[in-house]
Amino acid sequence: MSSDSSTRRPLKSRTTAWAGFFSRVMLKMGLKPNTVSLLGILCAAVGGGAMLWAVRSQPAWAFWLLAAAGVQLRLFCNMMDGLLAVEGGLKSPTGDLYNEIPDRIGDALILVPFGYAGGTDWSIALGWAALGGAVMTAYVRALGASLTAKHDFCGPMAKPHRMFTVTLGCLGMAASGWMPLIIVTIAVINAGIVITIWRRASHLAKMLHQKSP
Repeated sequence: MSSDSSTRRPLKSRTTAWAGFFSRVMLKMGLKPNTVSLLGILCAAVGGGAMLWAVRSQPAWAFWLLAAAGVQLRLFCNMMDGLLAVEGGLKSPTGDLYNEIPDRIGDALILVPFGYAGGTDWSIALGWAALGGAVMTAYVRALGASLTAKHDFCGPMAKPHRMFTVTLGCLGMAASGWMPLIIVTIAVINAGIVITIWRRASHLAKMLHQKSP
């Protein structure tokens, strides 16, 4: 993982006291950034699995809370791997691979099961569409970085925003059990993804025009 700040998602939580505490604990435990990235996949799998169990097991609210926890722990791992790599001085040649590939897997393990948990053709289609859109937002960002050496992390539905929205959906399901909430949540995610892709592509086009002689 590069130490260049332009390649890292700007997160205020990265500079908090609790983030520093957990990074020190992980360093003392001997955890490596790549290991933490893989743990993020496990957390995403727990979250996605809990979503599927929530609609077929009781008490459903407990599984929805577990799903929300899995989603947030996935984000926690995504942040901590960067802290260990950069602030902890544990960068590796394969850091970028472990930074990007697990993210795409994590999106799949959360967005697709969330769609299936809705139990309708629409929710399932929207879940797969959200995954495709998530990959596309990352692709536009990576393409922009290859052309301009700068990563555009703008939203309104970048990875943290997607996971925050899913978490709200899970908490809403735990509180109400209102199944249409799943479709509403995924529809909002898809709409935000379309706007995000358009914004990133527009920013990239503007930068390329500015670089053109």
